[in-house]
Amino acid sequence: MKKLKVPPTKSSLLGLKRQVSFLRQGHDMLERKRELLTRLVYERLAQYRALRIEARESFQNAYRWLGIAHMRMGSQMLRQSGLGLKPAIRVDILPRSSIGVEYPAVSAERLPLQPVGLMWTDASFDEARSRLADLAVLLAQLGEAESALWRLLAEQRKTQKRVNVLKYNIIPAYDNTIRHIESTLEEEERNTLYQMKVLQERAGV
Repeated sequence: MKKLKVPPTKSSLLGLKRQVSFLRQGHDMLERKRELLTRLVYERLAQYRALRIEARESFQNAYRWLGIAHMRMGSQMLRQSGLGLKPAIRVDILPRSSIGVEYPAVSAERLPLQPVGLMWTDASFDEARSRLADLAVLLAQLGEAESALWRLLAEQRKTQKRVNVLKYNIIPAYDNTIRHIESTLEEEERNTLYQMKVLQERAGV
């Protein structure tokens, strides 16, 4: 079994016991962090899946209305009608942190649709614009959820590896070394006691 290369002395034994106590505390902290990250991953995964379903439905509705507007107005008229229009949504991106994991927090909101003062526009054009704006908001939320999910998942895997290394490699190596040193010191103590007993018996003779 794996052991550390340290001299089998009492000072080494005391130092190793202090170190392994510190390592166990670190393992417990990492284990708690791993559990929290796992819970957050499952929460974000559920949110991501729900947003994906919602976004897929929004895609279908938005492109259905865009198709209707395209048939009624034609591609050239659509392009001309869209020239100079102001943005339909406002997006703010700020850094956010959760259990030491940083990811962008995306805030998106609908803005009032700018009226199009063209006689040849169709009502389907405004409906398509409205549906596409709703879709853009959903996609912004989906982007935040996906980014947070992958970063939390990467940190959870990294933490799991650290927990495993401590649990199955480092701490056992310290424990084996401590047992080895304790056994060596006990054997030396028995030998010393035996030699003292022999010397006492010879002195008594």
